[in-house]
Amino acid sequence: MSFRLRLFLEGILIGLVAGCVIVIYRIALEKAELVRTHIYVLFKTSPWWTVLAWFFTLLFIAYLLGLIAKNEPMIGGSGIPQVKGQLSSKLKVNWLHVIAGKFVGGVLAIGAGLSLGREGPSVQLGAAIGQGIGRSLGRFKMENKYLLTCGASAGLAAAFNAPLAGVIFALEEMHKNFSPIVLSSAMAASLTADFVSQHFLGQMPIFTFQSLPILPLNYYIYLIVLGLILGILGVYFNRSLIKTLDLFAKSRIPVEYKAVLPLITAGILGFVLPETLGGGHHLINSLGAQKMVLTSLFLLVVVKFYFTMLSYGSGAPGGIFLPLLVIGALIGSIFGNITTSLFQIESQYINNFIVLSMAAYFTAVVKAPITAAILITEMTGSFSHLLAVATVSTTAYIFTELVNSKPIYDILLDRLLAANASKKTTDEYQNKVIIEVAVCLGSKLDQKRIKDIQWPKDCLLVGIMRGEKEIIPKGNTIIQVGDFIVVLTNENTEALARESLLSLACERIK
Repeated sequence: MSFRLRLFLEGILIGLVAGCVIVIYRIALEKAELVRTHIYVLFKTSPWWTVLAWFFTLLFIAYLLGLIAKNEPMIGGSGIPQVKGQLSSKLKVNWLHVIAGKFVGGVLAIGAGLSLGREGPSVQLGAAIGQGIGRSLGRFKMENKYLLTCGASAGLAAAFNAPLAGVIFALEEMHKNFSPIVLSSAMAASLTADFVSQHFLGQMPIFTFQSLPILPLNYYIYLIVLGLILGILGVYFNRSLIKTLDLFAKSRIPVEYKAVLPLITAGILGFVLPETLGGGHHLINSLGAQKMVLTSLFLLVVVKFYFTMLSYGSGAPGGIFLPLLVIGALIGSIFGNITTSLFQIESQYINNFIVLSMAAYFTAVVKAPITAAILITEMTGSFSHLLAVATVSTTAYIFTELVNSKPIYDILLDRLLAANASKKTTDEYQNKVIIEVAVCLGSKLDQKRIKDIQWPKDCLLVGIMRGEKEIIPKGNTIIQVGDFIVVLTNENTEALARESLLSLACERIK
């Protein structure tokens, strides 16, 4: 059996297992949120001591979350930076601990009301499953990374019912290249996981925006303004999140008690503004189904924003993926209501602004515009708005580039690496590893002979993939755009070697 076919079949296996796990995770979260909603309804007619008992329950949950995070630090937060660190060989994790801790911790944190999403944890759960299957099958480290990418893709696909977005996110944000080998195996995993998810949870899109009209071209000037606003607010999101993390770090609060403040806040919001609790999936659907007054929208976006900062800053297991989509949707609703009032735009287009704002805000924060376009398209079930999505997302992306704003997951990864510089959380070790890097147009490798290139130390070029062909490298072999160079290096120098190779293969010659 060929390597590609074997990897494809293993991708299907990972998609099947990851899909089942994520389905159980989603069902557990939905049940937990239903229980939480029912509890707050009962409190309206319950005696005061039951409310007091609930807050003591929240304190106990906060303590449990702290214990879980203390036992396995790699389950804190989104999980996406951890997976990125694994793929770049800068972090090592215990996949069994991650699956158990992330699952239980996510259900407790999100179910109790913290403004966190299931998507980041689903990506990490899927990646851990891919890693575990690779280890169980005795695969080499490079193949394990392919399987880890498959799992990440399957996790997002099952979380959002969005198989294409799962693949694109895994390649654009996680793996950082579109290797044909990774593409085919990730697609197999993603489609399989999505099939499992739809079989158990239904085939409807995650968000129910029905019959979105096509936005007229003469309205595109408003999209540029909206993209600029979302770019500014996306940069503010990133800076606010890092500032919040810094404040928690400087506070020297023991890990066991860091979730106390956000969970007490969640308890209070459950009585005064329950719409801001949890990820916010139902809030987005309510925006599309009914019109809210501007004052309510402003209140929701401000509270949701800062509650998300507080929730994520505590280090509780849960992501920012869905909360930032909710914030983007609220901003879009505010923008749509204002433009319809001031510029006589028809109110039927407000939902367009909501959907487009989700894509643009995600782009501004994560800086993955292709994923944003595909994700929103799949989640809303409409493929007729790609031009509008591209316009508003590109505008937001350009602004973040002008102000040199880094992608949030890269920033979080850098912080994680700094905090875990001397830690290793698994006994996995291989002496030799293989790195695969794509050659970009205008890079230092483009149209260069192998013997004329100064290769990084401790690196050996062992192959060149050109389409379906595998070329044995020789001194006079000329490297072309689109080639994938395959390099052998030592495990302990892999991270540095990868950075050097990416500099050669991707940075344009000035």
